[in-house]
Amino acid sequence: MTNKTMGTTMNQPASAYFMEDRHEPTEAHTLSVLVQNEPGVLARVIGLFSGRGYNIESLTVSETENQKHLSRITIVTTGTPMVIEQIKHQLDRMVPVYRVVDMTLSGRSIERELAMVKLRGTGEHRVEALRLAEAFRARVIDATTESFVFEITGNSGKINQFIDLMRPLGLVEISRTGVAAIGRGPEGM
Repeated sequence: MTNKTMGTTMNQPASAYFMEDRHEPTEAHTLSVLVQNEPGVLARVIGLFSGRGYNIESLTVSETENQKHLSRITIVTTGTPMVIEQIKHQLDRMVPVYRVVDMTLSGRSIERELAMVKLRGTGEHRVEALRLAEAFRARVIDATTESFVFEITGNSGKINQFIDLMRPLGLVEISRTGVAAIGRGPEGM
């Protein structure tokens, strides 16, 4: 007896994450993609991810070389090693893509993110927030008698830790840039 004759249908998962072997661990990877700076390139890159059910944890884009009309797209994504390899190969085959570098595998990269964190509070919570901000080297970029906006830069782990410590002190809002990455040493991408 098939599922159809029993009155139920089996739905196939829409995401590539559900098709992979569930015993293989997922990893986060930072991919740096050098592309031609022209209309529609970002949409095509994003379309590759959404069309195959891949998730983007963080995305930053900016023109990096004005004379050459090049932009760098930095993508943080998660998946099994097989899925990460698929993503890299599919990106590499796209026409406006010049180069794809897995910054995680290169082991010689610097990753940073910027966040603005807004807190509401008075009294002891205000004093504690300022003390923690100093410990994390966060700067006060706006202040009123009832609130602060802190600016913090660093790796994503540091920013997550700062945000977690600010939650009980009156966290109101967070705005994050996403990860920017660059390789160490004298060579360019």
